Amino acid sequence: MSHLSRLAAALAAVLLVAGCEKVQTTEGGAVGVEREQRMFSLLSTEQVEGMAAQAYEATLSEARAQGRLNDNPPQTDRVRAIARRLIPQVEVYRRDALNWKWEVNVEDSPELNAYCAPGGKIMFFDGIIERLKLSDDEIAAIMGHEMAHALREHGRERMSKIYGQQLLAQGVSLVTGGKYDNQINIALDVTQLAYNLPNSREHEKEADAIGLELAARAGYDPRAAISLWQKMSQASQGQPPQFLSTHPSHATRIEELQAKMPIVLPLYEAARQQRS
Repeated sequence: MSHLSRLAAALAAVLLVAGCEKVQTTEGGAVGVEREQRMFSLLSTEQVEGMAAQAYEATLSEARAQGRLNDNPPQTDRVRAIARRLIPQVEVYRRDALNWKWEVNVEDSPELNAYCAPGGKIMFFDGIIERLKLSDDEIAAIMGHEMAHALREHGRERMSKIYGQQLLAQGVSLVTGGKYDNQINIALDVTQLAYNLPNSREHEKEADAIGLELAARAGYDPRAAISLWQKMSQASQGQPPQFLSTHPSHATRIEELQAKMPIVLPLYEAARQQRS
């Protein structure tokens, strides 16, 4: 092992011990999401939620000023009605999320996108609803997936990893007087491919599984997640190779969703009976 490698390993160990802690963001649920997470203690849940709330409010203000916020009331009402059925289901994964200041809005944008920021700030772009001609079940699949990212604090987890890499790079640069900065940058690029991207795919797998359960418990057909990703596959031909993507390939995602159906379909049937 080279001097630089030994130094980097030692610094990484110190940084991990000093700043990282094990956290349990959610319960496992029926689908069994049990992966251990590590976060930097200096980056609290409250800090991340505060930053997310500020960014979300800025997005709303810009969209409102341009006349693009909730400009289709029936569509906004439809999305909010789906959210009202999904939000109570988060109790299965974390009870405190019931007390989040949930907010749901729709922006007039052609993007095939939606998100749920930390703390429960949901945004749908009407492009994904209209271009893919989404059913309520398919909207619920997307919304459950995005809510799952917030429940698992994937944003904070990603920020923690980037923060750790930056601290490591700065530490090595200080110790070596910048002598190995070029090698450090190359190492960080390799880490991006070998560590960050695959783990982001792990986030997507968790969000898919939790999203299925949330939708099913709310009485939305979880099989709609499969038709949704079939539509997404058709709409996004030419996606990058899976090893360079932060999301699983559509085929991989659909296969994994199908494998979860024996778990979530009974939850859906039970919810349907309760609602009838």
